[in-house]
Amino acid sequence: MMGICRKFSNSIEFFIKIILYLGCFFILFSLLGIENRQVRVLSRTSVIMTLMFFMSLLFFTGIYGGLDAGRRHRRLILQGMELSLFFSSFFTYAVFLIMNVNEANGLKFRFRSIGYFILSLLLNALFVWLMTVAASHFHNWVEPPVKALVIAGTTEDGERVKSMVESFRHRFSSAEALKYDDEHVKEKIRDAGMVFFYDIPQGDRAELVNYCYKHNVHMSLNPDISDIVEMTAEERMMGDMPFLFHYSGKMTFEQRVIKRLSDIGISALLLILTSPLFLVAAVMIKAGDGGPVFFRQKRATIRGRVFQIIKFRTMKVDSGNVSVSKEDDRITPAGKILRKYRIDELPQLINIIKGEMSLVGPRPEMLENVNEYENEMPEFRYRLRMKAGLTGLAQVMGKYNTSSRDKLILDLLYIERFSIMLDIKLLFQTFLVLFNANDSTEGF
Repeated sequence: MMGICRKFSNSIEFFIKIILYLGCFFILFSLLGIENRQVRVLSRTSVIMTLMFFMSLLFFTGIYGGLDAGRRHRRLILQGMELSLFFSSFFTYAVFLIMNVNEANGLKFRFRSIGYFILSLLLNALFVWLMTVAASHFHNWVEPPVKALVIAGTTEDGERVKSMVESFRHRFSSAEALKYDDEHVKEKIRDAGMVFFYDIPQGDRAELVNYCYKHNVHMSLNPDISDIVEMTAEERMMGDMPFLFHYSGKMTFEQRVIKRLSDIGISALLLILTSPLFLVAAVMIKAGDGGPVFFRQKRATIRGRVFQIIKFRTMKVDSGNVSVSKEDDRITPAGKILRKYRIDELPQLINIIKGEMSLVGPRPEMLENVNEYENEMPEFRYRLRMKAGLTGLAQVMGKYNTSSRDKLILDLLYIERFSIMLDIKLLFQTFLVLFNANDSTEGF
């Protein structure tokens, strides 16, 4: 039985996804249809609502990820699916309300069946949880955990990556870390189910990668600059010779215009919507120690240009210009709350409207840290090829313990893969950072 399931595992997982999506659709439409006949029968309203539901679901699962059991932590899958279903249901309900503004209803807009809509959200949340657990258990059953081997440039890096790998208990039964020059490294590779390479000299990594390929061992590589170039290159044939063409990442005129107009429009809207939070934050800070509400600091943005970033003050007055650590005693009680939910970042919307920052881009770095980082990682200067952002790939994917090197790689991946669609995706994914406030990034 298990052999048959393993053979058809992709088909079974696809079937589970279909059950999930159709089940959520059925719950929403059944409850709204209790008081609205046009929803439960074939009508213009039900057809348009159906199209909106599945188009929204396709869009948001593309942003947050679908029911990809085995590839991500169950918690992240659940959060992504919950948000996808919430937005899809919300837009479908909005279409339902708009379609009911007609002559039969006096051309008046009013909320209908709001209680049933809220109930559908709760039932769908429960259904998503059940199906996510079922999909995860099925994946773990047909693909039991394997032994992992971490090969790193230093012992410290190896232990750090090993700790990360061990957190994926559903995928790896055990993990071992070795330095790349260990005399037993090839013997260990043949014994492993998955090999992780992290920050190894190019020549040594190439030899070990070839060895894994020769012996059909699965592997995972942490990228460096040359890998980013290859990942973002275009495959082309020159006669009968294959080449990878890489064009230095530059935004087109149209992209710059769209990005700038989006920055202004979205930031202005967010300033209006979050104005109550500005008032609450100001009161909290003033009530705490009576000091200034705002904090200004010189930061570096595109081409090393210097500007003054604006944030709500979360640290004691005159705390110095040193990056904040996770348990920093300079953070005020009010500051802990503001930082946890990223409320301290909201005044940067003013920087964005002024053109000093963008909504999405590499985080602006403190001037005191720029030279230090460039001495440690000469590639750091490459992230200044794009205007600094309020959020970005490193902020969405990173955590408190994400290394400076990995954050840099994430920033460079964003720069090389830039598109308006990627910006939209990262803006929506920033919602997930609020759900995982305890794992959010520290100053970089």
